Amino acid sequence: METTPHTAGHAVFETVLGFMGIAWSEAGLMRLCLPERNRDTVERRLLRHPGVASSGEQPRWVVDLIASIKTYAAGEDVDFSGVPVDLAGVDDFRLAIYDAARKLGYGETTTYGELAKRAGHAGLPRETGAALGANPVPLVIPCHRILAVGGKIGGFSAPGGSATKEKMLAMEGVRVGPPPVAQASFGF
Repeated sequence: METTPHTAGHAVFETVLGFMGIAWSEAGLMRLCLPERNRDTVERRLLRHPGVASSGEQPRWVVDLIASIKTYAAGEDVDFSGVPVDLAGVDDFRLAIYDAARKLGYGETTTYGELAKRAGHAGLPRETGAALGANPVPLVIPCHRILAVGGKIGGFSAPGGSATKEKMLAMEGVRVGPPPVAQASFGF
């Protein structure tokens, strides 16, 4: 019996933010690589994962997804909640966290603790952060929308770390951290 999912392919494409990549199986999206400066880096990152094969013919949903990612990268509101994902081998805890995160809309944020509660795992913010750090399909599972307590940015395992997370949130109209000095004091 075959245990590894059969992969239909992968694609690397250019967006206004840089090169991004996806890998998919017949069941759905398996990997998504956030922007990098060059195509080869993204290609290498995708091919490091087991089951990711050379590029195959792109099903219609993959063509549509690539167009949607380019639209998102250009700063427009895109809903990725309908994208099929293949999370074979992911444990139940992470599946619950990812499912709860997928319910967050464009520009909507929550904390690690609140997300854990929504996923039925109250009291596990650190474990929730670890699960999001292992998220194979960021953007589609919008882990960038999860913040630390007090509106702090929190961690981000993608290239560029929390600076990338902050840029993605800013694109969605979310400002993180303390207000600029000009707004912080009124002088009266």
